[in-house]
Amino acid sequence: MGAKPRKSWRDKLADSKDLPRVEKISEKLSKRWGKGTVVIPAPKEVDEIMREVPQGKLITINQIRAKLAHKHNATIGCPMTTGIFAWIAANAAEETAAAGIKDITPYWRTLKTGGIINEKYPGRVEAQRKLLEREGHKIIQKGKRYVVADFEKYLVSFNFE
Repeated sequence: MGAKPRKSWRDKLADSKDLPRVEKISEKLSKRWGKGTVVIPAPKEVDEIMREVPQGKLITINQIRAKLAHKHNATIGCPMTTGIFAWIAANAAEETAAAGIKDITPYWRTLKTGGIINEKYPGRVEAQRKLLEREGHKIIQKGKRYVVADFEKYLVSFNFE
């Protein structure tokens, strides 16, 4: 019995399991998330939203969560899975680029709350900083974190009609 080959990032992105799923927010989580429902998105849904962000624009994980919640008529988008799936999308994009494919998800345009660069994305802060600066953004250091200066000016806006 040989070791099972590891799933590629692209395979992980394509594997929706039984997602998306909308669930009632549990009593335990309602202290943090409030009452209502939470959508646990499919990895591909997170990737599709990240892919829509044009050059020069930015999006935050919280905006992605809001868009997912609206799409599925849920109160909120799950913070945990949305963040994990954004990370999978970022790694899948790099894997795709390594295969010589140019059309990849521009994951570096997806920021954490407060305009913070996600240090868990491929190449860490340095690689994303270069990509963001190439698109005209100014990066500033705040404590140990790196933030896109005036990021609010560059956020994509969604119409929820």
